[in-house]
Amino acid sequence: MSAQNSKRVLVVAYYAPPAGGPAVQRVLQFLQHLTDHGWQPALLTVREGAYPNRDASLLEKMPPSVEGRRTASLDPLALYQRLRRALGMGEGGLPAGSLGEGASSFFGDFFEKAARWVRANLFVPDARVGWWPFAVHAGRQWLREAEAAGRPFDAILSTGAPHSVHLAGRSLHRASGTPWVADLHDPWTDISYYDEFPHTAPARRLDAHFERSVLEEATAVTTVSPSWKGLFERKAPGMRGAVVENGFAEDDFATLGAPDPSGQEHFTIAHVGKLYASRNPEAFWDALARLRRERAVPKLRVELTGTVDAAARRALAARGLDEIVEMRPFVEHTEALRRMARSALLFLAIEPFAQEAGMITSKLYEYLASGRPVLGWGPPAGDAAALLERTGGGRMLARRDTDGFARFLRMHYDAWAAGAALDGADSEAIRPLTRRAQAGRMAALLDGVVAGTSARGKTRLVP
Repeated sequence: MSAQNSKRVLVVAYYAPPAGGPAVQRVLQFLQHLTDHGWQPALLTVREGAYPNRDASLLEKMPPSVEGRRTASLDPLALYQRLRRALGMGEGGLPAGSLGEGASSFFGDFFEKAARWVRANLFVPDARVGWWPFAVHAGRQWLREAEAAGRPFDAILSTGAPHSVHLAGRSLHRASGTPWVADLHDPWTDISYYDEFPHTAPARRLDAHFERSVLEEATAVTTVSPSWKGLFERKAPGMRGAVVENGFAEDDFATLGAPDPSGQEHFTIAHVGKLYASRNPEAFWDALARLRRERAVPKLRVELTGTVDAAARRALAARGLDEIVEMRPFVEHTEALRRMARSALLFLAIEPFAQEAGMITSKLYEYLASGRPVLGWGPPAGDAAALLERTGGGRMLARRDTDGFARFLRMHYDAWAAGAALDGADSEAIRPLTRRAQAGRMAALLDGVVAGTSARGKTRLVP
């Protein structure tokens, strides 16, 4: 279907290239592949976002057919960084996700605690909320122009982290009556690090109000796992919910080839992504240390790509594992995939929290696509464990199961040492998990909400 004949969807997203990280990959999933299913996306995003990571290479993956508009934003990060520099504390971001350890001096610790209080209580629901009014102003103007040109937008899709993008989606939906899908990558007031922030009671109530209003007012709500869909449906019983999984890009792996880990000098275990203090897998480190003491894994090597919290660094050093561990900070997406594909075993960590059952990190889909087996530290009865079992991609073990980790590691190491490294997920089993296929699920939902709204009639855009 040509772009001219496609239905049009306004995608509202804060994290878009040149931002890096998992949220961007999901946004790209829709921008790249909705056109395959009869929907032409247009992107409304921020001009210079407060990105934790940047990956300029992702700009090359933006389809030329996607029209984009970028707006200014009121950015508390800029003020925060200026204050840090003025106080001689160096660079640092306004706390947005898991908080980590904080500063090392008394004054620095006080400053960090004050910043956390400000973030938790003045920037609700998150530190990117300053983009909300700019996104609404630009979005209303774009909706009006499109309608005047005879090519109106048929739907709005807000997709995030951060959750404040859904407030922009809500405002545009209220003003225009255009069907709106809120795509939540994570829980809102139940996200894993929520209780790390020192919210006051009024801030919690406001945040819960925002969450409930989005769930109740959106024409439909999508999220990444069955458990989290159930969570949102319990909060808003009348909600129309659906699961649209994260996926993997087939083309990304076609260019990497399929290196045989049996030919590598070391048995490499790779973890790609952040290891927060809450994601410090003590039992896994214990299993590695035990196998080394037993001289059962003489050619073992561990690669940690991404942020590694000080607690995890200390745990590695205490066990003498730091001498076999290579740590590297954030790398471009292609390099991250290359590290996955050349490993013998991939490690996945899911931190403990109330809604852990629904956590399926976006990188798990790329882990599976790499063809390498996956060993998980997390809830054995959760959605990620079910995905591993369904695809034959690996195992999820309980967080304290040191013996289980040791057995799994020994089995895979012995096979590798014998020149027959074990494979990961079955290629046919993961075929439905491509980004193209998952974008098709979103397109089908968009078709449904548009059909339903057409039957009821649509509100005219408020000037």
